[in-house]
Amino acid sequence: MEIGGLPLHPLVIHAAVVFAPLAALCAVGYAVASGLRDRLRWPMVALAVVATGAVVAAYLTGRDLLESRPALGTKPLVGTHEDRASLLLWVALGFGTVALVAGWLHARAGAVSVVLRVALAVAAVALLVQVVRTGDAGTRAVWGVLG
Repeated sequence: MEIGGLPLHPLVIHAAVVFAPLAALCAVGYAVASGLRDRLRWPMVALAVVATGAVVAAYLTGRDLLESRPALGTKPLVGTHEDRASLLLWVALGFGTVALVAGWLHARAGAVSVVLRVALAVAAVALLVQVVRTGDAGTRAVWGVLG
């Protein structure tokens, strides 16, 4: 997948790098700030959907980039990035699922609400950490290959 000869992956990852942290921060706000919860519900759900889609797109375009340039796969730094991206994919899918369920069950009270908010906060922090780890590995891989 290319646009004007440029692999799509370097373009798509910017959406994941922007929207995943925004979604994670919005979800943490939703989970911990009861006074803002009603206002953050739909932005959190929308950002979670966009962020999850961006991470999936980044993962798929990364796989395509490796298939089109097999020599990249032999680089240890690329392997680290690939491993972290695989984990990020699952973390993002989990986060997206929890965010959608939390938004759907927004009006619930009691134990269900508490469990969902805790799970949402944990998933959001995991997403934020894994986006940073994956992006760092990708940056090191690019500069290791180019340098």
